[in-house]
Amino acid sequence: MARLIETATGPLRSVDVDLVTIDLIENGLRNARYEMDEVLFRTALSPGIREQHDEFPLIANPDGKMMVGQFGLSIPDFLDNFDGDIEEGDVLLTSDPYSCGAAISHANDWLVVLPIFFEGRIVGWAAMFGHMSDVGGKTPASMPTDARTIFEEGVVIPPFKLYRKGVLAEDALRIILNQVRKPDWNRADLNGIVAACRTAARRVQEMCARFGVDTYNSALDQLLDRNYRAMKVLLAAVFKEGETLSFTDYICDDGLGYGPYELKLSLTRTGDKVLLDFTGSSPQAQGPINYYINENLVRMFFGIYMITVADPQILWNDGFYPLVDVTIPDDSFWKPQYPAALNARNHGIGRVFDLFGGLLGQTNPGLLNAAGFSSSPHFMYSGTYGPGERKGEWFQLYSIGFGGIPGRPVGDGPDGHSLWPSFVNIPCEYLESYYPLRIERWETIADTGGAGLHRGGNGVDVAYRFLEAGTIAIHDDRWLTYPWGVNGGEPGARGRKWLERADGGTEILGSKVHDVPVAPGDVLHFVTWGGGGWGDPLARDPELVGLEVRRGLVSPTGARRFGVVCDEAGTVDVAATEEVRAELRHGRPDPLPTFDMGPPMETILDRCLEETGLPAPRPPVAR
Repeated sequence: MARLIETATGPLRSVDVDLVTIDLIENGLRNARYEMDEVLFRTALSPGIREQHDEFPLIANPDGKMMVGQFGLSIPDFLDNFDGDIEEGDVLLTSDPYSCGAAISHANDWLVVLPIFFEGRIVGWAAMFGHMSDVGGKTPASMPTDARTIFEEGVVIPPFKLYRKGVLAEDALRIILNQVRKPDWNRADLNGIVAACRTAARRVQEMCARFGVDTYNSALDQLLDRNYRAMKVLLAAVFKEGETLSFTDYICDDGLGYGPYELKLSLTRTGDKVLLDFTGSSPQAQGPINYYINENLVRMFFGIYMITVADPQILWNDGFYPLVDVTIPDDSFWKPQYPAALNARNHGIGRVFDLFGGLLGQTNPGLLNAAGFSSSPHFMYSGTYGPGERKGEWFQLYSIGFGGIPGRPVGDGPDGHSLWPSFVNIPCEYLESYYPLRIERWETIADTGGAGLHRGGNGVDVAYRFLEAGTIAIHDDRWLTYPWGVNGGEPGARGRKWLERADGGTEILGSKVHDVPVAPGDVLHFVTWGGGGWGDPLARDPELVGLEVRRGLVSPTGARRFGVVCDEAGTVDVAATEEVRAELRHGRPDPLPTFDMGPPMETILDRCLEETGLPAPRPPVAR
């Protein structure tokens, strides 16, 4: 456990803080959190961070409890696993999930933790991690789809002092950067993360100077207590006493041919508290899809989902944690044993939100979201320039794909969007300026969103034409199972990937592949999946369906899923539509199912090769 060295040893006083001051401090923290983002975006070099914003900031109180942030790390777990003194001017760094209690989840994430000192005492913590585009290992981008251990995934940095009392550990950083393919990117991104944390520290110190450290700290306590009380009411309103809810979803495969992996989550409320239990999930995977998650992150994700869906006016923080107990079985998908591979954990992170959606909606279907783009699929392209002025120069791209957001109680799911609200797409102009490729298509695919009163968002087809020989890698999912619909809504379409070779051939690719050779003129179609639909498709406004036909979001054939008859111009035949809808209503169950998961798993596996062009995965086995 970390030993905190403070020169001010007297206790802080608990004082009453007026609501205006609390509001000022709360918004000061919120603004500092966004300032952290802007500092990093303006100094990073890798497109994953600079353009797509693949980073997660956090500002915490003296105990490490998050006050504001973007979910994804846990300072208490980091501090519990750091063996050493922490003094003013220290900056800590790690990329080892196994050495920080899973405060981060794979070696590409470099986590910086900085103690915030004011007048000799720790008044808070600033932390941020960013996904480094490459950390060494056997494949460019450091995400081998066939990895069985973390040793294959690149340099793994144990927790250490990157800065000791303000002095950079130059030799240690030089050794780390010597392991990676793009050291200039890593150095710039890391410097930006440190600068962002220092910016947050300055803002906290300014508030301590303005309001006084006792007032500042007491305001944080009241913000945590406010969150606790709000969540306490919310849990009692949403979940019945003593009732256990369960929901199961899947990861399609592990990159080594095993799958699907069953992910089960149960919830029971007893008194004021709920228990989240992952018992019943598949054992840890052979391949790198394991999501090593700790209990505090489960609490964080649960709180985010509850507050966002049920009461978005609450500014969430860690105050509600005592209300949530968590059980995660050892040797499971969620808690693999060292040194299990972890690089493809992004599918598990996303599926957590589908699991919460399936759980929470059972008590109040009106709040239920369908399954959506619950991952952040990766596309990587690398190689060496051939003849020309850049001959022999190394190029390397890491990017994140977008897909269909689920239909929701409040409306349709957006088309071609990210799971993470703050992520943005890399502009095509950027890609074509800095990489030897052309974007021949970046468009939504009609009918890939599930039909419903509120349509699921469509997936996208991004077509990359390669101008230089190299290799590509893909990390994706939902090629086998379906993004389910709810309250009568239908599932969204699955994702798929294929190469159109310059010689005229076509090659179907799996969802998790690396070191696939490409030649100049080859075109990759990176097709992502759609979101599930919400509500009765036959209740959707026919004129809205016609408008979407005109916009290319729904085809005339796809309009029939809504019981709508229209032509290519989107002109609706009202009489024919009423007739078709009457026929469809007559032949369907009443009431409509709460969940539509698609065909049974046995049927999906039987039809796998025929429908996807890929062999069905083999049942998972314990490691």
